Amino acid sequence: MFILQEGASYIVALFKVLQGSAIRSFSGVDLRSIPRPLRTISRRIDIELKQTSDTTVQINSMAPRWKWKGAEAKALAEPISKSISELQLSLAKTESSGSLSSCNVLLAVEPEQAELLDRCCFGRLVLSSEKLKKWIQLSFEEAFYLLHNLKCIKLSLQGRFLENEVETWMYMRSKRPNFPVFFKAFSHLRSKNWVLRSGLQYGVDFVAYRHHPSLVHSEYSVLVQSGDGDRLRVWSDIHCAVRLSGSVAKTLLTLHVSGNSDREDLNLPMCLENYRVEEQTISRWSPELSREDETSNPKPKVANVSNLKTP
Repeated sequence: MFILQEGASYIVALFKVLQGSAIRSFSGVDLRSIPRPLRTISRRIDIELKQTSDTTVQINSMAPRWKWKGAEAKALAEPISKSISELQLSLAKTESSGSLSSCNVLLAVEPEQAELLDRCCFGRLVLSSEKLKKWIQLSFEEAFYLLHNLKCIKLSLQGRFLENEVETWMYMRSKRPNFPVFFKAFSHLRSKNWVLRSGLQYGVDFVAYRHHPSLVHSEYSVLVQSGDGDRLRVWSDIHCAVRLSGSVAKTLLTLHVSGNSDREDLNLPMCLENYRVEEQTISRWSPELSREDETSNPKPKVANVSNLKTP
């Protein structure tokens, strides 16, 4: 009864805080004058409000979210482009080779090269008892990027080395008809030193990192679209994709891949030259950030990125 009588005004204030009003007046209340049960609740609400505010500023400004204090300095000291150059030289020197399967590629490398592949975020390590050799599982996009763009590996199919890139291209396209479009999108971001991982768990094609995933959180959830595709054709699909990306602190990035390649040209890697990629970010419009009284209650502005720059 004492708590209900003495804390009635504070309960009203708490409900106002939950409704988004009277935050300033409540934040100035002396916590020592609040009964202990209500004091705990008020502290929790205050902490949640601060965390929500900080998160909003960070997401809207699209700044990198580093995972620990020295992660940014480590990323600057070890740029992805430098690691990729080292990887390219190492794999080309040892003539590393991989074997094609129906959905991925198994690449046999030395332990030092496995560390370089991990630093560059290519593939995933397959656990084995071998000590002198490591096995890396690559996606089709990753394997063809190492073969076609970096020219540092060889591929074999059922024990026979493929003589040229055309055979590899035709095999991958036979397993995945949309492979040309997805590889063009993958290589477009990879060539800008963005790290790409599968976005299956987020309902997208890829997630894009500024640096190694152990240092920074992913910034973009990537959806690949082509001219004859039916993705994001209705507003409900766009709304669902944007809300899902926002709930995991990511910005939805769509890559529109278009070109004039004929069906015969699709059988050759040269068709990639006829494709062009258009980048577009989609974010929610928030009325909280677009009020006219910004001078009295300034809010952070949403920065949309039209052209991704090399991180």
